[in-house]
Amino acid sequence: MGNKAIKVTILVLLLLILVQSAAFAETRFNIPNIQLQIGDGVEGNEVGELETSLRILILLTVLSLAPAILILLTSFTRIAIVLSMIRRALATQTMPPNQVLIGLSIFLTIYIMSPVWGEINQEALQPYLNEEIGQEDAIDRGVEPLREFMFRHTREKDIALFINMSEGDRPNSREDIATYILIPAFVLSELKTAFQIGFIIFIPFIVIDMIVASTLMAMGMMMLPPVMISLPFKILLFVLVDGWYLVIKSLVETF
Repeated sequence: MGNKAIKVTILVLLLLILVQSAAFAETRFNIPNIQLQIGDGVEGNEVGELETSLRILILLTVLSLAPAILILLTSFTRIAIVLSMIRRALATQTMPPNQVLIGLSIFLTIYIMSPVWGEINQEALQPYLNEEIGQEDAIDRGVEPLREFMFRHTREKDIALFINMSEGDRPNSREDIATYILIPAFVLSELKTAFQIGFIIFIPFIVIDMIVASTLMAMGMMMLPPVMISLPFKILLFVLVDGWYLVIKSLVETF
């Protein structure tokens, strides 16, 4: 009886599928008519509409570059690398998760860069919105606080490297250094500083790994992975010295 009911149900489903397929095949779809035309130009109000469209296009382009701007022109690079090295030194694999580390890096970047962004808002954005200055002046004023921030944390050696590779004239002052030269020099300096901090963080954890490995070897426990024993001790040490507090405090003070 049960098999008969199942067969009847399957037969009904097949009939419904056939009916819907027939109805779907008979349905007519209206394909929209698309035409491309080349006119003689724009006049009058159409010029304003074109300018608005171009501004929207430029705005979308800037928004698409926002992640790169956040990473390359701010303190985000140093913070993200150092936090990742802490996780690698602890050997906790994916703990804390990437989302936590990136989120913490973003908010620390906002905290560190808030004076710079406040100056940009006061000197460039607000005067431009109030129509007190033009677009070019707003860009020049807005870039200047970022340049000053990057100059403070960029080594002269890195700036000289890109100036020499560009084969340009030797600058006499900071104003003569182009922004496209300053940005890669700043990123290179940030990478070096981040790896220096990471090396210092690694040292105590490497000592713990060496002690645990030597102890296990002396006890003849060759098959036991030292990481399984050293991991709790490293976490305990990091918690006892309030490691997150010390690392974040040191990172913020470097800026």
